[in-house]
Amino acid sequence: MTESLKSADIHLIQRIIPHRYPFLLVDKVVDIDGYHSARGIKNVTMNEPHFQGHFPGKPIMPGVTIIEAMAQTAAVMVGTALEMQDRNMLVYFMAIDSAKFRRMVVPGDVLEMKLRTTRGKPGGKVWKFSGLAEVEGDLAAEAEFTAMMDLPKA
Repeated sequence: MTESLKSADIHLIQRIIPHRYPFLLVDKVVDIDGYHSARGIKNVTMNEPHFQGHFPGKPIMPGVTIIEAMAQTAAVMVGTALEMQDRNMLVYFMAIDSAKFRRMVVPGDVLEMKLRTTRGKPGGKVWKFSGLAEVEGDLAAEAEFTAMMDLPKA
């Protein structure tokens, strides 16, 4: 693990996870503490395609995309810690538990996702995470989820 790598900008994110517009839902990941915890940042803008239909006249970020943004943050955290840049890592949901939505997320918001690993280790395929998503310190969503990391061999 590269000890000094504590953040990932959009360029590094795209080298770790395969997601691209319109489904790349994290702009940067900061405060990376190995594969233990990290904080993702998503700048919510009106030009995102889900706002055309969710809902016309009252755009609200869908809850499933908030959870996906949390999952992408977790994947970048683990991918950074395990030095998976340019290695074609894929991550698949296995379960989403205890999802709760507390506040609407709308264009102009900065969504801050705080993720921590509750189960998983280098070399392991199944990982569990706990995440909170906040806007200006207000809890917007929370969830626990399990993912399978398809980690290519070194």
